[in-house]
Amino acid sequence: MGDLWCTNRQELGKKGEDAALEYLLQRGMKLLARNWRKGHRELDLVMEDGNFIRVVEVKSRNVPSMADPLENMTAAKRKNVIAAARGFLGENRGLSGGKEVVFDVVSILFNGESFKIEYIQDAFAPAW
Repeated sequence: MGDLWCTNRQELGKKGEDAALEYLLQRGMKLLARNWRKGHRELDLVMEDGNFIRVVEVKSRNVPSMADPLENMTAAKRKNVIAAARGFLGENRGLSGGKEVVFDVVSILFNGESFKIEYIQDAFAPAW
């Protein structure tokens, strides 16, 4: 039963990232990286948007859900995303080209095949 839950959770996460990516591309952003990993740290999406590099954390849930997907953006999770962004930018020097790096969250609530997207720009800020 544990494997089925994990698979469903992974499928939900991929489905959420697919929806978030399509949403952001439709807004004119360019994908720089998806599921970038270094050690135990991961970035869901890294997008270029005009003068910004947007590090986007995607949170997905199914209806009915007792918790809003954004509630999972704990201080520890934010700290990990910021650390991962440092690693990504370190490996990709020059990519930002002086652009400001910001941290966004896309919350996706699925109800069967339909879903609701909430996009929060500048959801949190690092203490660089």
